[in-house]
Amino acid sequence: MNAVPWSREEFEARLRDQGSAYHIHHPFNVMLNSGKASPEQIKGWVANRYYYQTSIPIKDAAILSNCPDRAVRRQWVERILNHDGYGDGPGGIESWVRLAEAVGLTRERVESMRDVLPAVRFAVDAYVNFARRAAWQEAVCSSLTELFAPEIHKQRLANWPEHYPWIDQAGLHYFRTRVPLAQRDVAQGLEITLSYFRTLEQQQRALQILKFKLDVLWAMNDAMAQHYGVSQ
Repeated sequence: MNAVPWSREEFEARLRDQGSAYHIHHPFNVMLNSGKASPEQIKGWVANRYYYQTSIPIKDAAILSNCPDRAVRRQWVERILNHDGYGDGPGGIESWVRLAEAVGLTRERVESMRDVLPAVRFAVDAYVNFARRAAWQEAVCSSLTELFAPEIHKQRLANWPEHYPWIDQAGLHYFRTRVPLAQRDVAQGLEITLSYFRTLEQQQRALQILKFKLDVLWAMNDAMAQHYGVSQ
């Protein structure tokens, strides 16, 4: 007899429960948001996360290339435009460069990616390669770490101006824009995931996929903690 799948409500609850493994709880991120990070640690974080930021639209383009559903593509393409920029909008990657400049990095240095740690590059590449090779619905599911992203952005907006007054607040524009955009993206990704993963086996697979993406983000922080240290 086939196992009974979870209801949509229980399935969503189980997805959201994975937030306990989100990197908001990683010691390196806790250090950043509690005001204990040195300028060099902040610069290191910004420089390494830039590689992740530039890989997001590549990941989303991979999803589009595998998706035959025109309606989904029409919505999902907005993610690429949000990050790469479109028309007069500079986009999230440019906003991240401005954050880099606000913490004391030059545009040339961050865009060169010479500070990106090998383990960070490996983790991010693993995520992009998963999106290229997986069914597009599974790749969409892997994006659901966005469920937990608004809180981490809100923490940075609330804490960084007080803890790091030397950072030009104009550089925090990326975090301000991502709060509403992440909420929009969550609604889209969650609807696709809840509708596609219907059997219990599929739903359990979805949890494994989300855990994989959480591990990617955690591994990035592990690498930065090892290289830059964690201030107590």
